[in-house]
Amino acid sequence: MTRLPVRWASVRRWGPFLLISLLLVGAATLTAGQLASDAARADLVRQANAAAALHAAVLRSELEKHRSLPFVLAQDPDVGQALATRDPGRLAALDRKLETLSGQTRAAVIYLLDDRGQTLAASNWRLPTSFVGSNYSFRPYFRDSLKAGSAEHFALGTVSGRPGLFLGRRVDGPKGPLGVVVVKVEFDALEGEWRRSDEPAFVTDPHGIVLVTSVPAWRFRTLAPIAEPERSRLRASLQFGGEALQPLPLTADPRHPRERSGRLPGADQDARFIIASAPASSPGWTLHVLTASDRALDASVTAARAMTLILTSLIVAVVAIILYRRQRAVRLAAAQEAARIELEARVVDRTRELSAANQQLVLEMDERRRAEANLHRLQDELVQANKLATLGQIAAGVAHEINQPVAAIRAYADNAQVFLDRQQSEQARENLGIIGSLTARIGLITDELRAFARKSTGQVQAVKVEAAIEGALVLVGARLRQQGIRLVRAGLEGEVLVMAERMRLEQVLVNLLQNAAEALTDTIDPLIRVEVRRAGKTVRITVADNGPGLAPEAAEGLFTPFVTTKPQGLGLGLVISRDIIAEFGGELSSLPADGNQDPGGAAFVITLRAA
Repeated sequence: MTRLPVRWASVRRWGPFLLISLLLVGAATLTAGQLASDAARADLVRQANAAAALHAAVLRSELEKHRSLPFVLAQDPDVGQALATRDPGRLAALDRKLETLSGQTRAAVIYLLDDRGQTLAASNWRLPTSFVGSNYSFRPYFRDSLKAGSAEHFALGTVSGRPGLFLGRRVDGPKGPLGVVVVKVEFDALEGEWRRSDEPAFVTDPHGIVLVTSVPAWRFRTLAPIAEPERSRLRASLQFGGEALQPLPLTADPRHPRERSGRLPGADQDARFIIASAPASSPGWTLHVLTASDRALDASVTAARAMTLILTSLIVAVVAIILYRRQRAVRLAAAQEAARIELEARVVDRTRELSAANQQLVLEMDERRRAEANLHRLQDELVQANKLATLGQIAAGVAHEINQPVAAIRAYADNAQVFLDRQQSEQARENLGIIGSLTARIGLITDELRAFARKSTGQVQAVKVEAAIEGALVLVGARLRQQGIRLVRAGLEGEVLVMAERMRLEQVLVNLLQNAAEALTDTIDPLIRVEVRRAGKTVRITVADNGPGLAPEAAEGLFTPFVTTKPQGLGLGLVISRDIIAEFGGELSSLPADGNQDPGGAAFVITLRAA
């Protein structure tokens, strides 16, 4: 009976404190989760925008490659003569020529229409689904090409039933239009690459209809519902076959306009995505990329709430202990009142200092994490920017390198036609073989450019030194030849493996070769020497030139950011290269100037661990 009043007194004393503490802890936890969610969402938006820009660039590259084909064919004398004469022999030869071009350019089909829309020649002339003899005057790309000179139209094929982009180009004769050459482009390979990225991507037309997509079930669905009159008109045009043109199974979040939620085909449950868009090169086309946001957002919110809960709980515990001590001190004897007041004041002061120190420590920890994250991101972006800047410097040389085999292909193709007309098949076969080797040469250059521009994975593994050197020489070889620079290879060749990452090692070699070429601008009989040597468990790659070398004041600040001797330089190339090699566990250094060394100018050494 005597303990009940004491228990109720404790409840009255601690009840408000516990209630307020729970409210403060809950509010702080929810606020921290919201802030973390907003920050993670902003990071995902930036990531999605970068992915959309990259996908759009790949799509533009693919379309530009195919757009040049109808333009060239429209100027081809064989095409004009075949339309003008309708000679069966010329048309048969043109069938074979279009078949070869279709295989080399990966176009789905190439065909030639006369001025009434009748198909005279086609690359699929051997197949049961041959277009030869079919009339396509009803197709918009035929009518628009005759009227405007060129046209683009995305639709289902009337014979194959496969979707694709039809590129039309008018063929003009002395007395007016002779016909239209058409190239159909299918995007199966591009869609396959998008599927491997694990980020759903799709392209929509001005009506919001999905044309190209990494999710086949989404093809010919719409971003938003289309009004019934417009949808009926589109279905009646048979541009999209009998598709219902239903909206995509994605729901917008009214609180976050950039978020969509829905279930991907084959998935067990709904997911959230950040959607990013970028304009494509075809008029009215827009590329969209969906970046999954569930895991990133949930992880950020969970971590922030857990940290906040721990910190606020510790603060509440500290305050509770203080209050408990204060209440116990109140019950002390009146003789100890002065000492109790002094002790209470000290505890309050120390508690305030501890709380301030805790808050400052939390702020410093958060700031340091953000600074480290920004540093890594900026380093990656700087490496990529340097790579793209290097590509810009070598673009003119590579363009010249490609123009020569293209001109040669044209000449050999014309010669092959003449040999075929003369029934000299052996000489024609030799010309076609040369054309194939020249095409392979162009493909090697463009593949190297595309691989070089792609962002690196950052994974260090065994890399062939010879392959990295050859890749770098593909990119800078044109410039070396234009300057008349003699390249000397020395040391080990063949299977020499180092621990590195192929594309970033190529980037370093390209930077060093570019620097050497610039140093040799005014040098008589310029020379660059690339030497590979093994030293114990390491491999040394030396890039040296016979230029004027490095001045002592330039050598001292060689690897200092923003220190450069070039009028247009930023002083970051060697700094980025040194950091890349350091990430591989290696070292980039310059040899001291020595008049006795061969070839006698500047020299840089890459030291890497042997694989």
